[in-house]
Amino acid sequence: MLSLALGLAAATCWGLHDFCVRFVSQRSDPLAVFLAVLGSGALLLAPVAMFVGGWSQVTATGAGYAALSGLAYVLGGIGLYRAFTIGPVRLVAPITGSFPVLSVGWAAVQGQPVSIGQWIAVLAVLAGVGLVASSGKGHADEAADEGQGKAILWAVAASVGFALTFALGHLAADHAPDLHVVMLARIVTTLGMIGILIVRRRPAALHRAHLPLIAAMGGLDVLALTCVIAAGGTAHPEYASVASSLFGVITIILCWRFLSERMSVVQWAGVALVFAAIGWLAR
Repeated sequence: MLSLALGLAAATCWGLHDFCVRFVSQRSDPLAVFLAVLGSGALLLAPVAMFVGGWSQVTATGAGYAALSGLAYVLGGIGLYRAFTIGPVRLVAPITGSFPVLSVGWAAVQGQPVSIGQWIAVLAVLAGVGLVASSGKGHADEAADEGQGKAILWAVAASVGFALTFALGHLAADHAPDLHVVMLARIVTTLGMIGILIVRRRPAALHRAHLPLIAAMGGLDVLALTCVIAAGGTAHPEYASVASSLFGVITIILCWRFLSERMSVVQWAGVALVFAAIGWLAR
């Protein structure tokens, strides 16, 4: 199913992106990193959007929904970066990955048919992500996680922000080409972050050595968001939102492979549960 394929592609891009966040947030201001990621992504996307043309197909309604989607992404992005900066991956990932429940719920509110089996599959995805993210947490993790409460709040904010971003983006895609929706949303998100940093009145430090990596993160973020928004034209766009929630699982697997973070048998069982649930949705 195309919607699931787009969601899995988005999950891969965001999983790599969040893996990189763990590096750059240690020596750079997370909000400054987020703005730089947005800016670099916009610079990569702008020439493509101008080359393909079709701006005359963008309706006022489509532009409005795209702008609202961009504002929602401000909330999602800030929540994600803050949560990953102050909280462990095992805590943050399952919460930020819970947005599919809201996305599928939105689809149900819109009158789209969502069966009991599909709801069970969504819950299985979330359960699998939770197993991978939370299992095997030791005493050292708990002792080091003094900001756990704040991390949870920021992760919840990210989940709500992402759910709104995708729902509004799918509505915009009904009234404008996908690429143009992403471009408009990215501009609004970037302007929103600039405004927040100006109001904050604090230095926004970026480590120069991280700039090439930040540029790559911008490309990954744009590609992921484009995949999810493009799913708005498919029969079941909510499936892309569900599949994209795998980004937390991918991030944890990357940390296990390259940062020597241990994975328990229960965590691997969680990975299997997630992919089995995605397979059910693909039927």
